[in-house]
Formats: sequence, C-alpha cells, structure tokens
Amino acid sequence: MSLESLLLPAAIVDQIVASLIDTLYMVGVAGALGTALGLPLGVFLATSRGGEIFAAPVANTVLGAVVNATRSTPFIILVVAIIPFTRLVAGTSIGTSAAIVPLTIAATPFIARIVEGAVREVDPGLIEAARAMGATPLQVVRKVLVPEAMPAIVLGLTLSLVSLIGHSAMVGAVGGGGLGDLGIRYGYQRFMPEVMLAVVVILIALVQFVQSFGDTLARRLDRRTRRE
Repeated sequence: MSLESLLLPAAIVDQIVASLIDTLYMVGVAGALGTALGLPLGVFLATSRGGEIFAAPVANTVLGAVVNATRSTPFIILVVAIIPFTRLVAGTSIGTSAAIVPLTIAATPFIARIVEGAVREVDPGLIEAARAMGATPLQVVRKVLVPEAMPAIVLGLTLSLVSLIGHSAMVGAVGGGGLGDLGIRYGYQRFMPEVMLAVVVILIALVQFVQSFGDTLARRLDRRTRRE
C-alpha cells in the first residue's frame, strides 16, 4: 500500500464522516436505552433474591434466565433472529434506526448483570444501618445502593459502550449502516484497503476515548463517594 493510496478522496472522507455520525447515533441511543432498561433491571435482580429487600425469588429466577439466554446468544444471530420484531418497531430491518433495536436488546441484559454485580458488592452494613434508621426499600436503593455502587456501574457502562461500538460495526454486515457498513462496502467489496484501515483507526480511537473518559469519571465518583 503506497502513501498515495492512503490519501482518500474528498467524497470518501465525507462518507467516513457521515458513517462516524451514524455510529455515534446508534451507540448513543442504544446505550441510553440499554441503561434506562438495564439499570432498574439490574437493581431488581440484586435486591429480589431470597432475604433481600425486594425478595421475589420466582421473579428473580425467571428474569435471570431471560437475561442469561439473551446474553448467551451471539450478536449476529440475535440481529437476524429478531428481524420481524425490528421491522415491527422501526418500520424497517435495515439502516441505523433499525440497528438500534438489536443493539439495545443486546446491551440491556449485559448492563443489568453489571449493575447487579455492582449493587451486590455494596457493604451490607450500610443497608442495615439505613433500614435501622427507618429508610424504606426504595430509599435504600436511591440513597445507599445506587450511590455506593455508582463508580462500579460507570466502569460497567463504559465496558458496555465499548462492546456496543464493536457491535455497531458488526451490524453493518446486515445493512445496519455506520462505520462497519462503510468498511464492508468500500474496504472489502470494492477492494479499498485504505478505507478499511481508516475505519479500524477511527474505531480504535473511539474505543480509547470512551474507555479513558469512563475510567476518569469512575475515579472521580469513587473519590467523592469516599469523602461523603
């Protein structure tokens, strides 16, 4: 690959920028929806075991099985398997908006398990102290469990976003748009390795930024929690 071949035409650069925006859109919306669904689900899974503040063993077992089944399904198979549902929700099975559906479904159980693990690591003594002071179960969750678990939750959400970036590239294989779709159409099908290289470099840079930002935010939250 010569140096001249690495200089991309303006039209390709425009395509890369548009695909990057599509990727950020998919990851951002799917991450937000996955967090909105996975956070309460994870808290419930952590607090609904036998003897916990929202003890509901049957519901915990059923939801846990659903979460495990979804997590164990390879993402590309999940994308294909839920095409009818994606078409029902998004009105189409291709494009960035359609890709958000499987990305959200894949992210939700992953985030739920991360949140569950973070909440279960909270010192039981803090929960007992809050209950002794008359706090209701919901107050324990809002005032104790979530704030104490927040640094670990942020680290988990960072990992989830990194996974979503990888999944967003993978969904390009089935017409999901974004950088993955661009890499396949131009880098592979049209034999333009410089485009594939550009896509890989951008994805690596995006992952590095998300990871660094998440690590920094988690450290700041951890210091603030310790001071309080």
